[in-house]
Amino acid sequence: MKYIHSKDIFLLMRDTLKMIDRRAMDHGSRVAYYLYKMLECRGGYEKFELADLVFLASLHDIGAYKTENLKNLIGYECREPMPHATYGYLVFKHLSPIRELAAVILYHHTDYSQLEKLNYEYKDIAAFLNLAEKVDIFSGAMKDSFDMGLFRRQSGTVFSPEAVELFEKAVQTYDILNKVNSGEYKAELLEIVDYMIFNNEDKKKFLEMLMYCQGFKSEKAVVDTVTCICISEILGQKMHLSELELEQLYYGSLLHDIGMLAIPREIIEAPRKLTADEYEKVKMHVHLGEKMLNNRMAEEIVKIVAAHHERCDGSGYPRRLRGTQMNHSQEIIQLADTVTALWGQRAYRAPFDKKEVLSLIRTEADGGKYSKAAVKIFLDSYDEIMEKVKKRSDEIMVTYRKLNQQYNQVSGRLKEE
Repeated sequence: MKYIHSKDIFLLMRDTLKMIDRRAMDHGSRVAYYLYKMLECRGGYEKFELADLVFLASLHDIGAYKTENLKNLIGYECREPMPHATYGYLVFKHLSPIRELAAVILYHHTDYSQLEKLNYEYKDIAAFLNLAEKVDIFSGAMKDSFDMGLFRRQSGTVFSPEAVELFEKAVQTYDILNKVNSGEYKAELLEIVDYMIFNNEDKKKFLEMLMYCQGFKSEKAVVDTVTCICISEILGQKMHLSELELEQLYYGSLLHDIGMLAIPREIIEAPRKLTADEYEKVKMHVHLGEKMLNNRMAEEIVKIVAAHHERCDGSGYPRRLRGTQMNHSQEIIQLADTVTALWGQRAYRAPFDKKEVLSLIRTEADGGKYSKAAVKIFLDSYDEIMEKVKKRSDEIMVTYRKLNQQYNQVSGRLKEE
């Protein structure tokens, strides 16, 4: 895929999750740095192998974004670690191209005395990650009074003896604690990220994984994105877009609402009409999404994302572009996004029925808001398009719902215990 570099896949995922909660991702970055330097001290790893493990470690708490106590780092890390470890494992197992490493996340809170009994290829990495994480939590809390003796005393029981040894070696060799405190570690972390190597299919899976991450706030966000992708794809085909344009439209519709992750849930799910101030905050998602993707995704895709709330008559936002300033892909996603919103359930209203959707789209097209060519195809092929959308959406949502079902089953068992 020429649209994005491997390094930018990682940076995009990291910074997207930061929009939801910066503290959790900053913790992930520090833990990833500790693990990286421990593995350098161990030796025997290629740069690209270290880069993959840095990716995993940076996102090791991705499951915490699904929990209700994301703001409480001590709570989900020390008091109730299994729900987020389980969900993070399921996310990587079902959605990522590095699924063989997924169990590292599942086991990263497991005591060494239990971990050493497992028959798992990467159990040593899980043990190293466990120590690196606990060091970050306790060193952050204890500041100048932090002492590695706390971990030495639990070596062989809670923590891996090799992990403790490697961490202390990394402190002596690389001065990792002071570099984390000063912020110097960030530059070293970015250097190893340069060695990430993902093929086109890997990149696609990671970007789709990012789409599913929108479900951390609500399943509706995933359903809406999938619906918008499907409508855009079918309209693009019927309007005879080239293969290149169709591919760009796919990624534009996949990522068009990525900025919504920064909008507070209480606004997104408000069971009423938004206030003027709230609506202005929602409108910011376009700018935030464009900023997130700029200089990472190809310019053609960023332009599609940035224009999904523009209108052909110049009444849209944020730039008030007119039809002559936009291409077919931008016009298609505007129509697809609107139909998705009308067709979908909202906290403050029921979905629009077929008659209401067709009437509203026809009226607004007559007023010049949407591409007349795209609207004509949509109106003429409504039943065919929406039938395909429903079928395709159901297929795509199977994985997401399977993931959540497994998580709910495991969480239920954990609560019973």
